[in-house]
Amino acid sequence: MEIDLPEKRYYKIGEVAKAFDVNTSLIRFWEKEFDIIQPKKNGKGDRMFTPVDIKNFRLIYHLVKEKGFTLDGAKKKLLAEPEATKNNLEIIERLEKVKAELLKIKNEL
Repeated sequence: MEIDLPEKRYYKIGEVAKAFDVNTSLIRFWEKEFDIIQPKKNGKGDRMFTPVDIKNFRLIYHLVKEKGFTLDGAKKKLLAEPEATKNNLEIIERLEKVKAELLKIKNEL
């Protein structure tokens, strides 16, 4: 899944929800369920997510939505193999970029 977010220090919850094509309530729910999500809050109490939070959301999204893990299963996977899971996701993202580039070249031919 390609996430279309500009590079910024902080993202609002609406931007994150739109990038992942989910409701803001799901973002808040995942924040409560997964300890790796630690948004900052401004004076009004609005959540401000960092690029690290976005990577963690991508990891959770991959496990839950793409791989079909339950929330408990995703939590266990993240606790048991945090680095292996992150590395696998990075490899998948790189392969998706290579695939997109190859398809672009194919269409130009």
